[in-house]
Amino acid sequence: MKRLLSIAVLAFLITASTSIQAQLKSITLEEIWGGAFRSERLDVLRSLKNGKEYSVLNFNRSKGTSSIDVYDYKSGEKVQSLLSSADLPDINYFLSYEFSEDESKILLATELKQVFRRSALGTYYVYDVASKKLTLLSKEKVQEPTFNADGSKIAYGYNNNLYYKDLKSGEVVQVTQDGVKNKIINGITDWVYEEEFAFVRAFDWNKDGTKLAYIRFDETEVPEFSMDIYGKDLYPTQQVFKYPKAGEKNAKVSLHLYDLKSGRKSDVDISAYNNYYIPRIKWTNENNVLSAQLTNRHQNVLDLIFVNAMTGETSLIHQETDEAYVDVTDDLTFLNDNSFIWTSEKDGWNHIYHYDKKGKLINQITKGEWEVTNYYGFDPNTGRVYYQSTENGSINRDVYSISNTGRNKVKLSKGDGNNSASFSSDYTYFINTFSNTETPYVFTLKESLTGNEVREIKNNSSLKEKVAGYNTSKKEFSTISINGEELNMYMIKPANFDPNKEYPLFMYQYSGPGSQQVANRWGGANDYWHQMLAQEGFIIACVDGRGTGLKGRDFKKMTQKELGKYEVEDQIAAAKKLGELPYIDEDRIGIWGWSYGGFMSSNCLFQGADTFSMAIAVAPVSSWRFYDTIYTERYMQTPQENPDGYDNNSPITHVDKLKGDFLLVHGSADDNVHVQNTTRLVEALVQANKDFDWMIYPDKNHGIYGGNTRLHLYSKMTKFVKESLGKPEMTLSEIKN
Repeated sequence: MKRLLSIAVLAFLITASTSIQAQLKSITLEEIWGGAFRSERLDVLRSLKNGKEYSVLNFNRSKGTSSIDVYDYKSGEKVQSLLSSADLPDINYFLSYEFSEDESKILLATELKQVFRRSALGTYYVYDVASKKLTLLSKEKVQEPTFNADGSKIAYGYNNNLYYKDLKSGEVVQVTQDGVKNKIINGITDWVYEEEFAFVRAFDWNKDGTKLAYIRFDETEVPEFSMDIYGKDLYPTQQVFKYPKAGEKNAKVSLHLYDLKSGRKSDVDISAYNNYYIPRIKWTNENNVLSAQLTNRHQNVLDLIFVNAMTGETSLIHQETDEAYVDVTDDLTFLNDNSFIWTSEKDGWNHIYHYDKKGKLINQITKGEWEVTNYYGFDPNTGRVYYQSTENGSINRDVYSISNTGRNKVKLSKGDGNNSASFSSDYTYFINTFSNTETPYVFTLKESLTGNEVREIKNNSSLKEKVAGYNTSKKEFSTISINGEELNMYMIKPANFDPNKEYPLFMYQYSGPGSQQVANRWGGANDYWHQMLAQEGFIIACVDGRGTGLKGRDFKKMTQKELGKYEVEDQIAAAKKLGELPYIDEDRIGIWGWSYGGFMSSNCLFQGADTFSMAIAVAPVSSWRFYDTIYTERYMQTPQENPDGYDNNSPITHVDKLKGDFLLVHGSADDNVHVQNTTRLVEALVQANKDFDWMIYPDKNHGIYGGNTRLHLYSKMTKFVKESLGKPEMTLSEIKN
């Protein structure tokens, strides 16, 4: 009788579960790319100097206006609107803002036109908070305008030269005169620095605003790359820019100083150091002492030097070396005594170090087999250092504080997932941003010393409720033992998963050096797409293989000089192992990726022809010979030094092995991974007489977006997945028959 009751209850539960799932909605591509699942954030958050208030940028979508609104940290009450574009006659809306150091002036960015990934030309205005006067900075579209310390002047780049404007007199001074497109750039980085060293502003004000330091780029001997822009006119045009491919000449860089009072420029002699690249410059807390990070072409030696701006003398303060490469740090922070904070992975994990102003190590502040993933700052009043790390597992992030002696550590965040922080200027409070795979972004105010919650600022509960109305599945985290390593993995199964059925497996990865895809955080558009595929009967899996990040220096750098070797081995081995599971059809396994992930998915399909039955490669690198110097040589050295590393792991080398279905996608105006990568791969496939599908999106860059482009792309990929991997789910009996 008990057994009959159990069966009846089980049957009821199955029926009830099926009924509930039937009532849930299905995610559509139109919703994903129409913004239906957009989350709310705190846009352009700035902490005010008083430490009690913060400002954010708010948009009024109905009126098409923007405003800078100030809120009290503790109460959450709106204190004031500093300004609104509705009250400014010359501006409909602005896209971003920056305060001068004394907060007497605000720089407003309007009419931004993207140049490359991080750079833009814009029309900028200066707003005087006291007088409420609005002043146009320049009639021309300029780059990277930046206040000096007292807000009396703004320096900026225009037409490859460096300028500054005296805001009181209105006088504009041209600091450099030799800037020429595709030849000489002053104060703004070239393409490859912007993309790979991740900065655009190559100038900096000293502490009292009396001097400018800047980098000069001589691109004269750098080879040019040209892209056809098809547009809508009868004849296409060309975009021509300097792009140094692996092994080719880079811009010659030099370091310069400019004294505003005398108008004198001076060159800094850095010939005694590793000076092939200048990835960072930053003034110290002493008016006349500039710091610069310099590195050699292999990027395995990095010198931190100090420059005396009065005498021109230089000194080596600190040097980092690594057999593979040294990551450039953005965490360099000068304290009141000009000692400095530095992050390094020299002990095998990324940690925080404190050095005196002569470069002598005071102490290593953090230690352990985990990574510091963000350095937030140092509070001189309490002597505490604030940071984010992976101490709670490499897929999670938490916020901590620790004394500058390395003692008395306090965990300030709660909840397993991704926690990040934005601190008030006096370190009294911080705004904690939390998410995990089940919880969209929640913003809470916390006390910096204890981590105690003061109040909730904003949540995305309405989005969470909305997503709950859809047929979605939990992202299941685990590890998989592959090639002697425990690799992080997640899996998404159909909501009505039946272990007695076999499902096709669709794998996703990126795999680039130091990257991470398996993370306990709220997902983006790709996650919704994966959920959509799961609800239609596909199992999704993602494995972070060797060479990815957050698991120590040795794990990350084992792919040195062999990009695409160990990563491909891991994806193929993972697919084989997952294919052994009783509910996965080993004959229907696919893989996809974008950029480095496209390089990987191509290689996996070609070299794992007996494992993968299909692959999609979006904007892939097909040979590292076609990619830029800084990124490629950091991991591969030059093609002249390492030809086998370049060629043995190129998808082009392995096209003859293709057996399955292959979809290749690229944007014709990709300034990053050039469409040349795809055309060369296409030619190799044609000559190998291999059948495949491909799509070129005219005038689209590396992101392949604009209008309905993303919707079209994902519609095409969805159709390809369904046609290539076949009927989504089959019972064991159906398969046997």
